[in-house]
Amino acid sequence: MKRVGILTSGGDCQSLNATMRGVAKALYQMYDDVEIIGFEEGYKGLIYADYHMMQPSDFSGILTQGGTILGTSRQPFKLMRVPDENSLDKVEAMKHTYRKLKLECLVVLGGNGSQKTANLLREEGLNIIGLPKTIDNDLWGTDMTFGFQSAVNIATNAIDCIHTTAASHGRVFIVEVMGHKVGWLTLHAGIAGGADVILIPEIPYDINHVVDAVQKRARAGKRFTIIAVAEGAISKEDAALTKKELKEKKKNGEKYPSVAYEIAAQIQDICGMEVRVTVPGHMQRGGEPCPYDRVLSTRLGAHAAQLISEGRYGCLVAVKNNEITEVPLEEVAGKLKTVDPECSFIKEAKLVGIKFGD
Repeated sequence: MKRVGILTSGGDCQSLNATMRGVAKALYQMYDDVEIIGFEEGYKGLIYADYHMMQPSDFSGILTQGGTILGTSRQPFKLMRVPDENSLDKVEAMKHTYRKLKLECLVVLGGNGSQKTANLLREEGLNIIGLPKTIDNDLWGTDMTFGFQSAVNIATNAIDCIHTTAASHGRVFIVEVMGHKVGWLTLHAGIAGGADVILIPEIPYDINHVVDAVQKRARAGKRFTIIAVAEGAISKEDAALTKKELKEKKKNGEKYPSVAYEIAAQIQDICGMEVRVTVPGHMQRGGEPCPYDRVLSTRLGAHAAQLISEGRYGCLVAVKNNEITEVPLEEVAGKLKTVDPECSFIKEAKLVGIKFGD
Protein backbone atom coordinates (compact mmCIF):
# COMPACT_ATOMS: atom_id res chain seq x y z
CA MET A 1 0.00 0.00 0.00
CA LYS A 2 1.06 3.57 -0.77
CA ARG A 3 0.07 6.00 1.95
CA VAL A 4 0.57 9.65 1.00
CA GLY A 5 0.00 12.76 3.10
CA ILE A 6 -1.08 16.05 1.55
CA LEU A 7 -1.54 19.57 2.88
CA THR A 8 -2.14 23.11 1.63
CA SER A 9 -0.20 25.84 3.41
CA GLY A 10 -0.03 29.63 3.46
CA GLY A 11 -2.33 31.96 1.57
CA ASP A 12 -5.05 30.34 -0.48
CA CYS A 13 -5.40 30.60 -4.25
CA GLN A 14 -7.79 29.46 -6.94
CA SER A 15 -6.11 26.22 -7.99
CA LEU A 16 -5.23 24.36 -4.81
CA ASN A 17 -8.09 21.90 -5.22
CA ALA A 18 -7.29 21.33 -8.89
CA THR A 19 -3.69 20.49 -7.98
CA MET A 20 -4.67 18.06 -5.21
CA ARG A 21 -7.06 16.45 -7.67
CA GLY A 22 -4.21 16.01 -10.15
CA VAL A 23 -2.10 14.22 -7.54
CA ALA A 24 -4.95 12.01 -6.38
CA LYS A 25 -6.35 11.00 -9.77
CA ALA A 26 -2.90 10.02 -11.01
CA LEU A 27 -2.18 7.99 -7.86
CA TYR A 28 -5.52 6.20 -8.13
CA GLN A 29 -4.68 5.37 -11.73
CA MET A 30 -1.25 4.02 -10.79
CA TYR A 31 -2.16 1.98 -7.72
CA ASP A 32 -5.02 -0.31 -6.72
CA ASP A 33 -4.14 0.20 -3.08
CA VAL A 34 -3.38 3.80 -2.15
CA GLU A 35 -4.44 5.93 0.80
CA ILE A 36 -4.33 9.72 0.80
CA ILE A 37 -4.36 11.44 4.17
CA GLY A 38 -5.36 15.10 4.17
CA PHE A 39 -4.04 17.38 6.92
CA GLU A 40 -6.36 20.17 8.03
CA GLU A 41 -5.24 23.79 7.92
CA GLY A 42 -1.76 23.23 6.54
CA TYR A 43 1.18 22.47 8.81
CA LYS A 44 -1.08 23.00 11.81
CA GLY A 45 -2.79 19.70 10.97
CA LEU A 46 0.56 17.94 10.74
CA ILE A 47 1.74 19.43 14.04
CA TYR A 48 -1.40 18.58 16.00
CA ALA A 49 -2.35 15.39 14.11
CA ASP A 50 -5.56 16.87 12.71
CA TYR A 51 -6.20 14.79 9.62
CA HIS A 52 -8.65 12.51 7.85
CA MET A 53 -8.52 9.68 5.35
CA MET A 54 -9.58 11.04 1.98
CA GLN A 55 -11.74 9.14 -0.48
CA PRO A 56 -11.77 9.24 -4.29
CA SER A 57 -15.12 11.03 -4.05
CA ASP A 58 -13.40 13.91 -2.19
CA PHE A 59 -11.52 14.76 -5.37
CA SER A 60 -14.56 14.65 -7.62
CA GLY A 61 -15.98 17.97 -8.84
CA ILE A 62 -13.20 20.15 -7.40
CA LEU A 63 -11.31 20.98 -10.60
CA THR A 64 -13.20 24.26 -10.87
CA GLN A 65 -13.58 24.94 -7.15
CA GLY A 66 -11.49 27.72 -5.65
CA GLY A 67 -9.97 27.74 -2.18
CA THR A 68 -8.94 24.47 -0.55
CA ILE A 69 -11.10 21.63 0.75
CA LEU A 70 -8.44 20.96 3.41
CA GLY A 71 -8.29 24.49 4.73
CA THR A 72 -5.03 26.38 5.16
CA SER A 73 -3.15 28.53 7.65
CA ARG A 74 0.08 30.48 7.87
CA GLN A 75 2.76 28.91 10.05
CA PRO A 76 5.77 31.27 9.78
CA PHE A 77 8.99 29.42 9.04
CA LYS A 78 10.92 31.52 11.57
CA LEU A 79 8.65 30.16 14.34
CA MET A 80 8.87 26.49 13.35
CA ARG A 81 11.76 25.90 15.77
CA VAL A 82 9.99 27.87 18.52
CA PRO A 83 7.87 25.72 20.87
CA ASP A 84 4.16 26.55 21.03
CA GLU A 85 2.36 27.91 24.11
CA ASN A 86 2.32 24.38 25.56
CA SER A 87 6.05 23.92 24.97
CA LEU A 88 5.41 21.52 22.10
CA ASP A 89 8.34 21.06 19.72
CA LYS A 90 6.61 21.61 16.38
CA VAL A 91 9.24 19.95 14.23
CA GLU A 92 9.33 16.83 16.39
CA ALA A 93 5.54 16.79 16.44
CA MET A 94 5.38 16.87 12.63
CA LYS A 95 7.90 14.05 12.38
CA HIS A 96 5.96 12.02 14.93
CA THR A 97 2.67 12.43 13.02
CA TYR A 98 4.35 11.51 9.74
CA ARG A 99 5.88 8.33 11.19
CA LYS A 100 2.84 7.34 13.23
CA LEU A 101 0.79 7.33 10.03
CA LYS A 102 3.53 5.41 8.17
CA LEU A 103 3.50 7.85 5.28
CA GLU A 104 5.42 7.10 2.11
CA CYS A 105 5.77 10.84 1.57
CA LEU A 106 4.21 14.23 2.26
CA VAL A 107 3.04 16.47 -0.59
CA VAL A 108 3.14 20.17 0.29
CA LEU A 109 1.20 22.72 -1.77
CA GLY A 110 2.60 26.10 -0.84
CA GLY A 111 4.68 29.17 -1.57
CA ASN A 112 8.03 30.42 -0.29
CA GLY A 113 7.55 30.01 3.45
CA SER A 114 5.79 26.68 3.03
CA GLN A 115 8.58 25.29 0.87
CA LYS A 116 11.19 26.45 3.39
CA THR A 117 9.42 24.34 6.00
CA ALA A 118 9.13 21.51 3.47
CA ASN A 119 12.90 21.63 3.03
CA LEU A 120 13.37 21.66 6.81
CA LEU A 121 11.35 18.43 7.02
CA ARG A 122 13.42 16.99 4.17
CA GLU A 123 16.54 17.77 6.19
CA GLU A 124 14.92 15.96 9.13
CA GLY A 125 14.68 12.80 7.02
CA LEU A 126 11.11 12.89 5.71
CA ASN A 127 10.16 12.19 2.09
CA ILE A 128 8.79 15.47 0.73
CA ILE A 129 7.47 16.71 -2.61
CA GLY A 130 6.62 20.38 -3.05
CA LEU A 131 4.07 21.86 -5.44
CA PRO A 132 4.47 25.55 -6.42
CA LYS A 133 1.52 27.56 -5.15
CA THR A 134 1.43 31.36 -5.11
CA ILE A 135 -0.42 34.15 -6.87
CA ASP A 136 2.86 36.11 -6.78
CA ASN A 137 4.77 33.74 -9.11
CA ASP A 138 7.85 34.40 -6.98
CA LEU A 139 9.02 30.85 -6.27
CA TRP A 140 12.58 30.36 -7.41
CA GLY A 141 13.26 27.48 -9.77
CA THR A 142 9.95 27.46 -11.66
CA ASP A 143 8.77 29.60 -14.56
CA MET A 144 5.19 29.53 -13.33
CA THR A 145 3.20 28.83 -10.17
CA PHE A 146 -0.41 27.71 -10.05
CA GLY A 147 -2.80 30.45 -8.96
CA PHE A 148 -0.81 33.20 -10.66
CA GLN A 149 -2.70 33.37 -13.95
CA SER A 150 -6.08 33.29 -12.20
CA ALA A 151 -5.01 36.23 -10.03
CA VAL A 152 -3.73 38.06 -13.12
CA ASN A 153 -7.14 37.63 -14.72
CA ILE A 154 -8.93 39.14 -11.71
CA ALA A 155 -6.50 42.05 -11.30
CA THR A 156 -6.70 42.74 -15.03
CA ASN A 157 -10.49 42.74 -14.89
CA ALA A 158 -10.35 45.26 -12.04
CA ILE A 159 -8.20 47.58 -14.16
CA ASP A 160 -10.52 47.05 -17.15
CA CYS A 161 -13.52 48.07 -15.05
CA ILE A 162 -11.73 51.15 -13.71
CA HIS A 163 -11.02 52.35 -17.26
CA THR A 164 -14.64 53.24 -17.94
CA THR A 165 -15.23 55.24 -14.77
CA ALA A 166 -11.82 56.92 -15.06
CA ALA A 167 -12.58 57.97 -18.62
CA SER A 168 -16.06 59.18 -17.71
CA HIS A 169 -14.89 61.42 -14.86
CA GLY A 170 -11.45 62.37 -16.17
CA ARG A 171 -9.66 61.16 -13.08
CA VAL A 172 -6.39 59.55 -12.11
CA PHE A 173 -7.09 56.07 -10.80
CA ILE A 174 -4.67 53.92 -8.80
CA VAL A 175 -5.34 50.19 -8.67
CA GLU A 176 -3.39 48.47 -5.88
CA VAL A 177 -2.44 44.92 -6.80
CA MET A 178 -1.23 42.22 -4.41
CA GLY A 179 2.53 41.66 -4.14
CA HIS A 180 4.58 42.76 -1.12
CA LYS A 181 8.02 41.68 -2.30
CA VAL A 182 7.78 41.08 -6.05
CA GLY A 183 5.93 42.71 -8.92
CA TRP A 184 5.07 39.88 -11.32
CA LEU A 185 1.33 40.12 -10.70
CA THR A 186 1.23 43.91 -11.03
CA LEU A 187 3.44 43.80 -14.11
CA HIS A 188 1.29 41.27 -15.94
CA ALA A 189 -2.03 42.80 -14.91
CA GLY A 190 -0.80 46.31 -15.60
CA ILE A 191 0.26 45.48 -19.13
CA ALA A 192 -2.84 43.37 -19.82
CA GLY A 193 -5.11 46.10 -18.44
CA GLY A 194 -3.48 48.93 -20.34
CA ALA A 195 -2.10 50.77 -17.30
CA ASP A 196 -0.16 53.93 -18.09
CA VAL A 197 2.13 53.66 -15.06
CA ILE A 198 3.22 50.47 -13.28
CA LEU A 199 5.02 50.63 -9.92
CA ILE A 200 6.65 47.46 -8.56
CA PRO A 201 8.96 46.73 -5.60
CA GLU A 202 11.95 45.94 -7.83
CA ILE A 203 11.99 49.42 -9.39
CA PRO A 204 11.91 52.17 -6.72
CA TYR A 205 9.91 55.12 -7.99
CA ASP A 206 10.43 58.85 -7.97
CA ILE A 207 7.07 60.50 -7.28
CA ASN A 208 8.05 63.43 -9.49
CA HIS A 209 8.49 61.07 -12.44
CA VAL A 210 5.08 59.57 -11.72
CA VAL A 211 3.54 63.06 -11.65
CA ASP A 212 5.37 63.97 -14.89
CA ALA A 213 3.79 60.95 -16.60
CA VAL A 214 0.32 61.98 -15.39
CA GLN A 215 0.76 65.59 -16.47
CA LYS A 216 2.18 64.60 -19.85
CA ARG A 217 -0.96 62.59 -20.57
CA ALA A 218 -3.13 65.54 -19.51
CA ARG A 219 -1.24 67.88 -21.84
CA ALA A 220 -1.74 65.39 -24.66
CA GLY A 221 -5.49 65.61 -24.15
CA LYS A 222 -5.88 62.32 -22.28
CA ARG A 223 -8.76 62.57 -19.82
CA PHE A 224 -7.49 59.96 -17.39
CA THR A 225 -4.48 57.99 -16.18
CA ILE A 226 -4.42 54.46 -14.79
CA ILE A 227 -1.64 53.57 -12.36
CA ALA A 228 -1.12 49.94 -11.29
CA VAL A 229 0.71 49.83 -7.96
CA ALA A 230 2.04 46.74 -6.20
CA GLU A 231 1.45 46.57 -2.45
CA GLY A 232 5.19 46.57 -1.95
CA ALA A 233 6.03 49.45 -4.28
CA ILE A 234 8.62 51.69 -2.69
CA SER A 235 9.95 55.19 -3.31
CA LYS A 236 13.61 55.84 -4.04
CA GLU A 237 13.91 57.69 -0.73
CA ASP A 238 12.59 54.74 1.27
CA ALA A 239 14.60 52.24 -0.76
CA ALA A 240 17.77 54.06 0.33
CA LEU A 241 16.98 53.42 4.01
CA THR A 242 18.13 50.38 5.96
CA LYS A 243 15.48 47.86 6.97
CA LYS A 244 15.67 49.15 10.53
CA GLU A 245 15.31 52.79 9.45
CA LEU A 246 12.38 51.97 7.17
CA LYS A 247 10.63 50.02 9.92
CA GLU A 248 11.11 52.92 12.32
CA LYS A 249 9.80 55.42 9.76
CA LYS A 250 6.65 53.39 9.16
CA LYS A 251 6.15 52.91 12.87
CA ASN A 252 6.40 56.61 13.68
CA GLY A 253 5.06 58.34 10.58
CA GLU A 254 2.68 56.00 8.76
CA LYS A 255 -0.56 57.85 8.11
CA TYR A 256 -1.82 56.08 4.99
CA PRO A 257 -3.53 52.65 4.81
CA SER A 258 -1.13 51.59 2.04
CA VAL A 259 1.34 52.90 -0.52
CA ALA A 260 -1.42 53.50 -3.09
CA TYR A 261 -3.08 56.07 -0.82
CA GLU A 262 0.23 57.78 -0.14
CA ILE A 263 0.94 58.09 -3.87
CA ALA A 264 -2.59 59.39 -4.45
CA ALA A 265 -2.13 62.11 -1.81
CA GLN A 266 1.22 63.13 -3.27
CA ILE A 267 -0.18 63.43 -6.81
CA GLN A 268 -3.08 65.54 -5.56
CA ASP A 269 -0.74 67.77 -3.55
CA ILE A 270 1.71 68.32 -6.40
CA CYS A 271 -0.61 68.84 -9.36
CA GLY A 272 -4.10 69.18 -7.90
CA MET A 273 -5.61 66.38 -9.95
CA GLU A 274 -8.43 64.28 -8.59
CA VAL A 275 -7.18 60.80 -7.67
CA ARG A 276 -9.12 57.71 -6.63
CA VAL A 277 -7.75 54.44 -5.23
CA THR A 278 -9.19 50.97 -5.82
CA VAL A 279 -7.94 47.93 -3.88
CA PRO A 280 -9.25 44.58 -5.22
CA GLY A 281 -7.52 42.90 -2.28
CA HIS A 282 -8.37 39.28 -1.55
CA MET A 283 -10.67 39.10 -4.56
CA GLN A 284 -7.43 38.32 -6.39
CA ARG A 285 -7.15 35.04 -4.47
CA GLY A 286 -10.79 34.07 -4.83
CA GLY A 287 -13.18 32.53 -7.31
CA GLU A 288 -12.65 29.61 -9.62
CA PRO A 289 -9.31 28.84 -11.33
CA CYS A 290 -8.93 29.96 -14.92
CA PRO A 291 -8.49 27.30 -17.65
CA TYR A 292 -4.72 27.88 -17.77
CA ASP A 293 -4.38 27.10 -14.06
CA ARG A 294 -6.62 24.05 -14.31
CA VAL A 295 -4.35 22.60 -16.98
CA LEU A 296 -1.16 23.57 -15.14
CA SER A 297 -2.41 22.14 -11.84
CA THR A 298 -3.37 18.85 -13.44
CA ARG A 299 0.08 18.53 -15.03
CA LEU A 300 1.92 19.46 -11.82
CA GLY A 301 -0.16 17.06 -9.74
CA ALA A 302 0.30 14.19 -12.18
CA HIS A 303 4.07 14.75 -12.19
CA ALA A 304 4.13 14.67 -8.39
CA ALA A 305 2.37 11.30 -8.49
CA GLN A 306 4.95 10.06 -11.00
CA LEU A 307 7.76 11.09 -8.65
CA ILE A 308 6.06 9.22 -5.81
CA SER A 309 5.83 6.08 -7.96
CA GLU A 310 9.55 6.36 -8.71
CA GLY A 311 10.53 7.11 -5.09
CA ARG A 312 12.06 10.45 -6.02
CA TYR A 313 11.67 12.91 -3.18
CA GLY A 314 13.13 16.12 -1.81
CA CYS A 315 12.12 18.25 -4.78
CA LEU A 316 9.74 20.95 -5.97
CA VAL A 317 7.73 20.14 -9.09
CA ALA A 318 8.45 22.99 -11.49
CA VAL A 319 7.75 24.41 -14.93
CA LYS A 320 10.70 24.96 -17.27
CA ASN A 321 10.11 26.07 -20.86
CA ASN A 322 6.52 24.79 -20.60
CA GLU A 323 7.72 21.33 -19.58
CA ILE A 324 7.06 19.90 -16.12
CA THR A 325 10.22 18.91 -14.28
CA GLU A 326 11.60 19.17 -10.75
CA VAL A 327 14.26 21.07 -8.82
CA PRO A 328 15.83 20.18 -5.45
CA LEU A 329 14.03 21.76 -2.49
CA GLU A 330 17.35 22.80 -1.01
CA GLU A 331 17.93 25.02 -4.05
CA VAL A 332 14.48 26.60 -3.79
CA ALA A 333 14.16 27.25 -0.05
CA GLY A 334 14.66 30.87 0.92
CA LYS A 335 15.01 32.23 -2.63
CA LEU A 336 12.70 34.71 -4.34
CA LYS A 337 12.19 35.00 -8.08
CA THR A 338 12.06 38.75 -8.57
CA VAL A 339 11.51 40.93 -11.63
CA ASP A 340 14.83 41.99 -13.15
CA PRO A 341 14.54 45.74 -13.91
CA GLU A 342 16.70 45.15 -16.99
CA CYS A 343 14.74 42.17 -18.33
CA SER A 344 13.15 42.20 -21.76
CA PHE A 345 9.69 42.24 -20.17
CA ILE A 346 10.34 45.69 -18.68
CA LYS A 347 12.09 46.97 -21.81
CA GLU A 348 9.18 45.92 -24.02
CA ALA A 349 6.68 47.56 -21.69
CA LYS A 350 8.67 50.79 -21.83
CA LEU A 351 8.74 50.60 -25.63
CA VAL A 352 4.95 50.89 -25.70
CA GLY A 353 5.05 53.90 -23.41
CA ILE A 354 4.44 52.41 -19.97
CA LYS A 355 6.23 54.34 -17.21
CA PHE A 356 7.77 52.74 -14.13
CA GLY A 357 8.57 55.86 -12.13
CA ASP A 358 12.32 55.40 -12.43
